Amino acid sequence: MTVHRSRHALAGPLTPDRIAALRLPVARRGYRVEDVDALLHRLTFELAERTRQLVDQRAETRRISGALRRWQSEQARARDAAECRR
Repeated sequence: MTVHRSRHALAGPLTPDRIAALRLPVARRGYRVEDVDALLHRLTFELAERTRQLVDQRAETRRISGALRRWQSEQARARDAAECRR
């Protein structure tokens, strides 16, 4: 699959703000401006939602990793204490 590149293409990663601010040049023939604007609005919304979900998932991963490390430390201390009592 090839990607069309034009002088108007965005360089770098797409973000919701960059998509929302995007204004494409108007040509005599082509897509209807309303349709393009509607698509850009939808892309902005969906990218923002996925970005929010990714941030939430990363925070949850950090929370679970921290809880697992604490649990492992507690288990190691309990094992060491049990061995010292023997």
